[in-house]
Formats: sequence, C-alpha cells, structure tokens
Amino acid sequence: MIKTRIKDLRVDRDLGQKTLSKYLNISQVAYSYYELGRRSIPIEILCKIADFYDTNVDYLLYRTDDDSPSLEKTKEAV
Repeated sequence: MIKTRIKDLRVDRDLGQKTLSKYLNISQVAYSYYELGRRSIPIEILCKIADFYDTNVDYLLYRTDDDSPSLEKTKEAV
C-alpha cells in the first residue's frame, strides 16, 4: 500500500519520478520499483520521502491519515 501513497503524493504535486530520484540520490528505475512495489523501501529512503513531502513516515505507511510532519502534536493532544 505504501506504493500507492508515495505515487499519489508525487502525482498530486505534478512531479516526475526523476525529480524524486534526484532528491533521493537514486536512479529513476530504483524509484519506479518502489512505486511498483517491486522493491522494499529502505528506512533511510522512507524518511527522506517523508521529509520531501513534509509529512511523517506513519502517514506513508498508512498507520495514520494524519499527514502532519510530526505526530507528537497529535499524541500530546490525547
């Protein structure tokens, strides 16, 4: 499911895979494999993707629908 979220974020911002691959310092093919679900995303890359979109890793992993950069604010409110 993570593949859907990272693709949706990219497409919603009218970005190409090449833009993300340059930011992540990986090949465009490697990035496309992440979106296709052919390759697991290393945690370092996952964190960089979350930073790029100014969101949190839990959002990318579908553990929450809260896309704010930090979940700490949400936890403090509970």
